[in-house]
Amino acid sequence: MEELRKWFALYTKPRHEFKAAEQLNSISVENYLPTITKLKKWSDRKKRVTEPLFNGYIFIHATEKERFISVEQKAIIKTIFFDGKPSVIPEWQIDSLRGMLKETQNVSVLNELVTGNCVKVINGPFSGVEGVIYEVNKDETMLAISVEMLNRSVLVKLPAESIVKKSNN
Repeated sequence: MEELRKWFALYTKPRHEFKAAEQLNSISVENYLPTITKLKKWSDRKKRVTEPLFNGYIFIHATEKERFISVEQKAIIKTIFFDGKPSVIPEWQIDSLRGMLKETQNVSVLNELVTGNCVKVINGPFSGVEGVIYEVNKDETMLAISVEMLNRSVLVKLPAESIVKKSNN
């Protein structure tokens, strides 16, 4: 019987997220490094740069054995733990994050958990995405998708016509 794969968050060495992805790919461990493309400005030029959405983190979809092997890679420091156990990230959070980043690169990351009403978008390009309402104003709605194990939240601006409802979670 094949062991069940779960999503885990791994902590990487500073600025080693892409190297960690390379190393995980080389040992055939499924991984997800959410990225965004930003326009960076220097005094002499502008350039589009792809950066990790969560600095210092990468996600793996792995068995316990694969998780142990992953942590042995040079770019990986450790698995994120909560209450003495490896933190397992629900599949829906990874799916929501992927769906959101597929639709827009206009996101920002807050370094704390956002509290508020749990919602699910039921209309528009983010239909099916679950998250937490961060702010509502007359022009747009801010929906925060929390990846709680990392103590981070991803924010995306939704058009006012998007319909949100309380999630059943």
